[in-house]
Amino acid sequence: MRHVIALDVGGTAMKGALVGADGALLHRDRRPTARERGTEAVIEGILDFAADLRAYGVRQFGETARAAGLAVPGIIDEARGTAVYAANLGWRDTPLRDLLSARVEAPAALGHDVRTGGLAEGRLGAARDTPRFLFLALGTGIAGAIGTPAGIEAGAHGSAGEIGHVVVRPDGIPCPCGQRGCLERYASAAAVSQAWARACGDPDADAADCAKAVEAGDPTARQVWREAVTTLADGLLTALTLLDPSTIVIGGGLAESGDTLFTPLREAIGARVTFQHLPGIVPAALGDTAGCLGAGLMAWDLLKKTDGTEETP
Repeated sequence: MRHVIALDVGGTAMKGALVGADGALLHRDRRPTARERGTEAVIEGILDFAADLRAYGVRQFGETARAAGLAVPGIIDEARGTAVYAANLGWRDTPLRDLLSARVEAPAALGHDVRTGGLAEGRLGAARDTPRFLFLALGTGIAGAIGTPAGIEAGAHGSAGEIGHVVVRPDGIPCPCGQRGCLERYASAAAVSQAWARACGDPDADAADCAKAVEAGDPTARQVWREAVTTLADGLLTALTLLDPSTIVIGGGLAESGDTLFTPLREAIGARVTFQHLPGIVPAALGDTAGCLGAGLMAWDLLKKTDGTEETP
Protein backbone atom coordinates (compact mmCIF):
# COMPACT_ATOMS: atom_id res chain seq x y z
CA MET A 1 0.00 0.00 0.00
CA ARG A 2 1.38 3.39 -0.98
CA HIS A 3 2.14 5.60 1.99
CA VAL A 4 4.27 8.46 3.31
CA ILE A 5 5.82 9.17 6.69
CA ALA A 6 4.39 12.09 8.68
CA LEU A 7 5.83 13.67 11.84
CA ASP A 8 4.43 16.48 13.99
CA VAL A 9 6.92 17.68 16.61
CA GLY A 10 5.91 19.72 19.65
CA GLY A 11 7.74 20.93 22.71
CA THR A 12 6.49 18.05 24.86
CA ALA A 13 5.54 15.25 22.48
CA MET A 14 5.91 14.27 18.86
CA LYS A 15 3.31 12.39 16.88
CA GLY A 16 4.10 10.13 13.96
CA ALA A 17 1.98 8.46 11.32
CA LEU A 18 1.89 6.68 8.02
CA VAL A 19 -0.53 8.43 5.68
CA GLY A 20 -2.13 6.90 2.60
CA ALA A 21 -2.69 8.56 -0.76
CA ASP A 22 -6.30 9.30 0.19
CA GLY A 23 -5.26 11.08 3.39
CA ALA A 24 -6.08 8.12 5.61
CA LEU A 25 -4.05 7.56 8.79
CA LEU A 26 -2.77 4.02 8.29
CA HIS A 27 -0.70 3.92 11.47
CA ARG A 28 -0.19 6.29 14.42
CA ASP A 29 2.39 6.51 17.17
CA ARG A 30 3.53 8.99 19.79
CA ARG A 31 6.78 9.64 21.66
CA PRO A 32 8.12 12.26 24.08
CA THR A 33 10.19 15.01 22.51
CA ALA A 34 12.56 14.83 25.52
CA ARG A 35 13.86 18.36 25.06
CA GLU A 36 15.47 18.17 28.51
CA ARG A 37 18.14 15.99 26.89
CA GLY A 38 19.28 18.82 24.64
CA THR A 39 18.92 19.90 21.03
CA GLU A 40 21.04 17.19 19.42
CA ALA A 41 19.13 14.49 21.28
CA VAL A 42 15.81 15.96 20.10
CA ILE A 43 16.97 15.93 16.49
CA GLU A 44 18.23 12.37 16.77
CA GLY A 45 14.94 11.37 18.39
CA ILE A 46 13.00 12.78 15.44
CA LEU A 47 15.17 10.92 12.95
CA ASP A 48 14.98 7.66 14.91
CA PHE A 49 11.19 7.98 15.07
CA ALA A 50 11.07 8.47 11.29
CA ALA A 51 13.30 5.44 10.74
CA ASP A 52 11.06 3.30 12.94
CA LEU A 53 7.97 4.44 11.02
CA ARG A 54 9.72 3.53 7.77
CA ALA A 55 10.54 0.07 9.11
CA TYR A 56 6.94 -0.44 10.25
CA GLY A 57 5.69 0.42 6.77
CA VAL A 58 8.00 -2.15 5.22
CA ARG A 59 6.81 -4.84 7.63
CA GLN A 60 3.13 -3.98 7.42
CA PHE A 61 2.71 -3.00 3.78
CA GLY A 62 5.66 -4.62 2.05
CA GLU A 63 7.09 -1.40 0.67
CA THR A 64 9.00 1.67 1.76
CA ALA A 65 7.46 5.09 2.25
CA ARG A 66 7.41 7.19 -0.90
CA ALA A 67 8.31 10.41 0.98
CA ALA A 68 8.26 12.05 4.41
CA GLY A 69 6.80 15.25 5.85
CA LEU A 70 7.91 16.94 9.06
CA ALA A 71 6.08 19.73 10.91
CA VAL A 72 7.97 21.66 13.61
CA PRO A 73 7.44 24.87 15.60
CA GLY A 74 9.46 28.06 15.30
CA ILE A 75 10.76 29.94 12.31
CA ILE A 76 10.95 27.75 9.21
CA ASP A 77 12.55 28.34 5.83
CA GLU A 78 10.47 25.88 3.84
CA ALA A 79 12.24 26.55 0.55
CA ARG A 80 15.65 25.62 1.98
CA GLY A 81 14.23 22.97 4.29
CA THR A 82 15.81 24.63 7.32
CA ALA A 83 14.54 25.02 10.86
CA VAL A 84 15.84 28.55 11.42
CA TYR A 85 15.01 28.93 15.10
CA ALA A 86 12.88 27.34 17.81
CA ALA A 87 13.15 28.74 21.32
CA ASN A 88 11.66 25.67 23.02
CA LEU A 89 13.73 23.12 21.11
CA GLY A 90 16.96 25.07 20.84
CA TRP A 91 17.95 24.55 17.23
CA ARG A 92 19.25 27.22 14.84
CA ASP A 93 19.64 26.88 11.08
CA THR A 94 19.25 23.11 11.23
CA PRO A 95 18.82 21.37 7.84
CA LEU A 96 16.03 19.12 9.07
CA ARG A 97 14.68 18.35 5.61
CA ASP A 98 17.99 16.95 4.36
CA LEU A 99 18.63 15.07 7.60
CA LEU A 100 15.20 13.45 7.41
CA SER A 101 15.55 12.61 3.73
CA ALA A 102 18.89 10.90 4.36
CA ARG A 103 17.55 8.89 7.29
CA VAL A 104 14.45 7.53 5.51
CA GLU A 105 16.05 7.35 2.06
CA ALA A 106 13.20 9.26 0.45
CA PRO A 107 12.37 12.86 -0.49
CA ALA A 108 11.23 14.98 2.45
CA ALA A 109 9.34 18.22 3.11
CA LEU A 110 9.60 20.53 6.12
CA GLY A 111 6.84 22.84 7.31
CA HIS A 112 5.66 25.05 10.17
CA ASP A 113 3.45 23.17 12.62
CA VAL A 114 0.47 25.54 12.59
CA ARG A 115 0.57 26.13 8.83
CA THR A 116 0.74 22.37 8.41
CA GLY A 117 -2.31 21.95 10.64
CA GLY A 118 -4.07 24.62 8.59
CA LEU A 119 -3.24 22.73 5.40
CA ALA A 120 -4.97 19.64 6.79
CA GLU A 121 -8.02 21.56 8.02
CA GLY A 122 -8.27 23.22 4.61
CA ARG A 123 -8.21 20.01 2.62
CA LEU A 124 -9.65 17.42 4.96
CA GLY A 125 -11.25 19.24 7.88
CA ALA A 126 -13.42 22.17 8.89
CA ALA A 127 -12.35 24.46 6.02
CA ARG A 128 -12.63 21.84 3.29
CA ASP A 129 -13.82 23.44 0.04
CA THR A 130 -13.38 26.88 1.63
CA PRO A 131 -11.14 28.98 -0.67
CA ARG A 132 -10.14 31.60 1.92
CA PHE A 133 -9.93 30.87 5.62
CA LEU A 134 -7.93 31.58 8.74
CA PHE A 135 -6.89 28.67 10.94
CA LEU A 136 -6.11 29.68 14.50
CA ALA A 137 -4.38 27.53 17.13
CA LEU A 138 -5.03 28.69 20.71
CA GLY A 139 -2.46 26.82 22.77
CA THR A 140 0.64 27.84 24.70
CA GLY A 141 0.77 30.73 22.25
CA ILE A 142 -1.42 31.81 19.36
CA ALA A 143 -0.51 31.27 15.72
CA GLY A 144 -2.46 31.22 12.51
CA ALA A 145 -2.43 29.81 9.01
CA ILE A 146 -3.82 31.81 6.11
CA GLY A 147 -5.65 29.61 3.61
CA THR A 148 -5.93 30.84 0.01
CA PRO A 149 -6.98 29.18 -3.26
CA ALA A 150 -3.26 28.62 -3.94
CA GLY A 151 -2.67 26.94 -0.58
CA ILE A 152 -1.38 28.09 2.79
CA GLU A 153 0.36 31.47 2.60
CA ALA A 154 3.82 31.36 4.18
CA GLY A 155 4.69 35.00 3.51
CA ALA A 156 7.82 36.54 2.03
CA HIS A 157 9.96 35.43 4.96
CA GLY A 158 8.06 32.43 6.30
CA SER A 159 6.32 34.25 9.14
CA ALA A 160 2.80 34.89 7.79
CA GLY A 161 0.02 34.12 10.24
CA GLU A 162 1.76 35.16 13.46
CA ILE A 163 -1.42 36.75 14.76
CA GLY A 164 -0.41 36.02 18.35
CA HIS A 165 2.01 38.92 18.06
CA VAL A 166 -0.49 41.47 16.85
CA VAL A 167 -0.46 44.20 19.50
CA VAL A 168 -3.97 44.51 20.93
CA ARG A 169 -3.14 46.34 24.17
CA PRO A 170 -0.50 49.02 23.53
CA ASP A 171 1.88 49.33 26.50
CA GLY A 172 0.37 46.14 27.91
CA ILE A 173 1.97 42.95 29.20
CA PRO A 174 5.56 42.44 27.96
CA CYS A 175 5.93 39.62 25.46
CA PRO A 176 9.07 37.50 24.91
CA CYS A 177 9.01 38.66 21.27
CA GLY A 178 10.08 42.13 22.47
CA GLN A 179 6.74 43.89 22.08
CA ARG A 180 4.13 44.73 24.69
CA GLY A 181 0.45 43.86 24.64
CA CYS A 182 0.56 40.96 22.16
CA LEU A 183 -2.65 39.00 21.64
CA GLU A 184 -1.21 35.72 22.95
CA ARG A 185 -0.34 37.36 26.28
CA TYR A 186 -4.09 37.70 26.91
CA ALA A 187 -6.02 35.11 24.90
CA SER A 188 -3.89 31.96 24.61
CA ALA A 189 -4.63 28.90 26.71
CA ALA A 190 -1.44 29.65 28.67
CA ALA A 191 -2.54 33.24 29.34
CA VAL A 192 -5.98 32.14 30.55
CA SER A 193 -4.36 29.51 32.76
CA GLN A 194 -2.10 32.10 34.35
CA ALA A 195 -4.90 34.61 34.85
CA TRP A 196 -7.22 32.03 36.40
CA ALA A 197 -4.48 30.62 38.66
CA ARG A 198 -3.89 34.14 40.01
CA ALA A 199 -7.59 34.86 40.39
CA CYS A 200 -8.55 31.63 42.17
CA GLY A 201 -5.36 31.25 44.20
CA ASP A 202 -4.55 27.77 42.90
CA PRO A 203 -1.18 27.71 41.12
CA ASP A 204 -2.10 24.43 39.41
CA ALA A 205 -5.36 25.71 37.90
CA ASP A 206 -5.48 25.94 34.11
CA ALA A 207 -7.68 27.17 31.27
CA ALA A 208 -9.81 24.02 31.30
CA ASP A 209 -10.53 24.61 35.00
CA CYS A 210 -11.47 28.19 34.22
CA ALA A 211 -13.91 27.04 31.52
CA LYS A 212 -15.54 24.63 33.95
CA ALA A 213 -15.89 27.41 36.52
CA VAL A 214 -17.45 29.65 33.87
CA GLU A 215 -19.99 26.94 33.07
CA ALA A 216 -20.73 26.62 36.81
CA GLY A 217 -21.46 30.35 37.00
CA ASP A 218 -18.39 31.50 38.96
CA PRO A 219 -18.32 35.32 38.57
CA THR A 220 -14.54 35.59 38.89
CA ALA A 221 -14.01 32.94 36.22
CA ARG A 222 -16.49 34.71 33.98
CA GLN A 223 -14.50 37.93 34.30
CA VAL A 224 -11.23 36.18 33.42
CA TRP A 225 -12.90 34.43 30.48
CA ARG A 226 -14.58 37.62 29.28
CA GLU A 227 -11.25 39.45 29.20
CA ALA A 228 -9.69 36.69 27.10
CA VAL A 229 -12.62 36.47 24.69
CA THR A 230 -12.97 40.22 24.15
CA THR A 231 -9.23 40.56 23.57
CA LEU A 232 -9.32 37.67 21.10
CA ALA A 233 -12.19 39.38 19.30
CA ASP A 234 -10.13 42.58 19.05
CA GLY A 235 -7.27 40.65 17.46
CA LEU A 236 -9.54 38.79 15.07
CA LEU A 237 -11.17 42.02 13.94
CA THR A 238 -7.75 43.09 12.66
CA ALA A 239 -7.46 39.76 10.85
CA LEU A 240 -10.90 40.19 9.27
CA THR A 241 -10.00 43.67 8.09
CA LEU A 242 -6.73 42.57 6.50
CA LEU A 243 -7.59 39.11 5.19
CA ASP A 244 -11.38 38.98 4.68
CA PRO A 245 -11.65 35.21 5.27
CA SER A 246 -14.92 33.42 4.68
CA THR A 247 -14.30 31.13 7.65
CA ILE A 248 -12.23 31.18 10.83
CA VAL A 249 -11.33 27.72 12.10
CA ILE A 250 -10.19 27.58 15.73
CA GLY A 251 -8.29 24.71 17.32
CA GLY A 252 -6.01 24.19 20.28
CA GLY A 253 -6.65 23.95 23.99
CA LEU A 254 -9.18 26.77 24.37
CA ALA A 255 -11.30 25.43 21.50
CA GLU A 256 -11.90 22.27 23.53
CA SER A 257 -14.25 24.31 25.73
CA GLY A 258 -16.76 24.30 22.86
CA ASP A 259 -19.68 26.71 23.11
CA THR A 260 -18.20 28.24 26.26
CA LEU A 261 -15.70 29.85 23.87
CA PHE A 262 -17.51 29.98 20.56
CA THR A 263 -20.82 31.52 21.64
CA PRO A 264 -19.37 34.64 23.33
CA LEU A 265 -16.62 34.93 20.70
CA ARG A 266 -19.13 35.01 17.85
CA GLU A 267 -21.15 37.63 19.76
CA ALA A 268 -18.07 39.75 20.47
CA ILE A 269 -16.88 39.72 16.86
CA GLY A 270 -20.40 40.40 15.63
CA ALA A 271 -20.56 43.47 17.87
CA ARG A 272 -17.26 44.78 16.45
CA VAL A 273 -17.70 44.45 12.70
CA THR A 274 -18.79 47.51 10.76
CA PHE A 275 -17.94 47.28 7.05
CA GLN A 276 -16.21 43.89 7.42
CA HIS A 277 -18.04 40.72 6.43
CA LEU A 278 -18.72 38.43 9.38
CA PRO A 279 -17.14 35.03 8.69
CA GLY A 280 -18.20 31.64 9.90
CA ILE A 281 -16.40 30.84 13.16
CA VAL A 282 -16.12 27.10 13.64
CA PRO A 283 -14.12 24.59 15.70
CA ALA A 284 -11.32 22.64 14.06
CA ALA A 285 -12.39 19.16 12.96
CA LEU A 286 -9.18 17.15 13.04
CA GLY A 287 -8.03 17.61 16.64
CA ASP A 288 -4.51 16.50 17.41
CA THR A 289 -4.26 14.60 14.12
CA ALA A 290 -4.12 17.81 12.05
CA GLY A 291 -0.33 18.17 12.28
CA CYS A 292 0.39 14.61 11.13
CA LEU A 293 -2.20 14.76 8.39
CA GLY A 294 -0.77 18.06 7.19
CA ALA A 295 2.76 16.64 7.22
CA GLY A 296 1.50 13.72 5.16
CA LEU A 297 -0.16 16.10 2.70
CA MET A 298 3.14 17.98 2.33
CA ALA A 299 4.87 14.71 1.49
CA TRP A 300 2.27 13.77 -1.14
CA ASP A 301 2.45 17.30 -2.59
CA LEU A 302 6.22 16.94 -2.85
CA LEU A 303 5.85 13.75 -4.85
CA LYS A 304 3.32 15.37 -7.14
CA LYS A 305 5.73 18.24 -7.83
CA THR A 306 8.74 16.01 -8.45
CA ASP A 307 7.28 13.33 -10.71
CA GLY A 308 3.62 14.16 -11.28
CA THR A 309 2.57 10.56 -10.79
CA GLU A 310 1.18 10.52 -7.26
CA GLU A 311 -2.33 11.46 -6.25
CA THR A 312 -2.69 14.23 -3.71
CA PRO A 313 -5.48 13.98 -1.10
